[in-house]
Amino acid sequence: MNIGQAADSSGVSAKMIRYYESIGLIGAPLRSESGYRIYAPEEVHTLRFIKRARNLGFSIDETRELLALWRDKSRASADVKRFALNHVAELEAKIAELQAMAGTLRHLAQTCHGDGRPDCPILADLAGTETPPKGRQSAGRSG
Repeated sequence: MNIGQAADSSGVSAKMIRYYESIGLIGAPLRSESGYRIYAPEEVHTLRFIKRARNLGFSIDETRELLALWRDKSRASADVKRFALNHVAELEAKIAELQAMAGTLRHLAQTCHGDGRPDCPILADLAGTETPPKGRQSAGRSG
């Protein structure tokens, strides 16, 4: 099948297929006499594997490692499990960071009056100050 058909069948865009080929994540496919890429069902299966791994948050390098584990029929499943659990721990750490960020922003939004006043605790916090800088007036007011 050609690259468009491989893209449709795998759910990976033609642009990403070319990118994965350029970085060696997938091998170079066969070419037709006219130079078009020709993908075998096994290559489309590999593209689906890559898409699923990327959807689960694995980086390109981690996906490369997973592909190697997938292709190595003599590998122990314990190695795959360890790899997956390490990724779960990384995801949980990112979730905790995001929850802390959301909590901070939620608190700041609750302290903001949200009316016509120019003072804003959100901006003050971002600036590392308790109050807006002196001498700064809203637009249209002279100082």
